[in-house]
Amino acid sequence: MTPNFKKYAIIGAIVILIFMSTTSNAAGIIAIFEGKKLKAYKDQGGVWTIGFGSTYNIDEKRPVQEGDTIDETTALRWLHTITGDLQNQIKKVITVAVNQNQLDSLTSLAYNIGLSAFKKSTLLKRLNANYPKIQVADEFLRWNKVKGVVNQGLTNRRSKERELFLK
Repeated sequence: MTPNFKKYAIIGAIVILIFMSTTSNAAGIIAIFEGKKLKAYKDQGGVWTIGFGSTYNIDEKRPVQEGDTIDETTALRWLHTITGDLQNQIKKVITVAVNQNQLDSLTSLAYNIGLSAFKKSTLLKRLNANYPKIQVADEFLRWNKVKGVVNQGLTNRRSKERELFLK
C-alpha cells in the first residue's frame, strides 16, 4: 500500500465517521479518490478544483478559481453539502428501487462525472430499464478515461463504486 493511499484511506475513514448519514459511503469513496487539497488546483481535465474535488465555491456561489483557498472544515462541509444535494437529484431520475449502497455508488460516480453526464449515461438508462444488476454495475467501468485516455486512478475508483453497487 502506498503512503498516499494510506493517507487517503485515513481521510476517508474520518469522513465516514463524520458523516454517518445516508451519504457516508459516497463521501468516503469521494474523499479517498479525490484527496483533499485546500488550495485551488487544476484537475486532470484542466478544471479548477479545491477541497475534495469541488469545482464550485458554495460559499461565494461561483466556480472555483485560481487562488481560492479553504480550510478543512469548509472542505468537509462542501463535500457533505454537494453529496447530499447530488443524492436528492439522483433520486429524482431513478425510476426503480435501489438500496443505500447503490445510491452511494451512483452519487460517487455523479460527483466525479457531473450530474448532466450521469443523467445521459447508459448506466442510468439500464438501471431504470431493470437490466440485471451486474450489467448495470459493469457500466461503472466505462467511465475511466480523462480526455479519451484510460486513467488508472479512475479505473480503481470505478471498480470500488461497482463493488459498492453490487452489495
